[in-house]
Amino acid sequence: MPQYPEPVVEFASGTDVDQVLECWLRLADEQRAHGSAVHVDDNREPMRQILSAQQVANGLLVARVGDEIVGFVTFTVETETVAVDPTRGLLTNIWVDPAHRNEGIGTALLDAAETELADRGADVCRLEVLEDNESARRFYRDHDYESRRRIMERSLRAREKNDTHSKGDG
Repeated sequence: MPQYPEPVVEFASGTDVDQVLECWLRLADEQRAHGSAVHVDDNREPMRQILSAQQVANGLLVARVGDEIVGFVTFTVETETVAVDPTRGLLTNIWVDPAHRNEGIGTALLDAAETELADRGADVCRLEVLEDNESARRFYRDHDYESRRRIMERSLRAREKNDTHSKGDG
């Protein structure tokens, strides 16, 4: 089995945000192939603000090999408007540079985020994964994640085309 350099997983600094933003843009672009509706470049500035806020709140970890950021994960403890049980941690993004996949970096990021969430009182970790992204689904299954909920979607444009009711019937 090949030996890979051990990644260093640590909290991102303020100076890391722009580099993580570039990683996030690559993630968003990759996800388009799996059915994501997220626009890549149109979200550059909003994501810079979100990543900056996550960095300040210690919800952004990076994986480094040498001086290079090769992956990141964002997470938070969910806050609900209604009382829920158990307390849930939410993993919102995880990404590893394709050149460094299958080197244990994703696992190191996931483990570090789960540890932080547990330390902050979360009982479970929740995430979303695109249905069409089989490699991501396999990664999470391999780390004992189970499907608990399925999001369903229907185009309302298709509804308009198939609408058999005339607008004049009341």
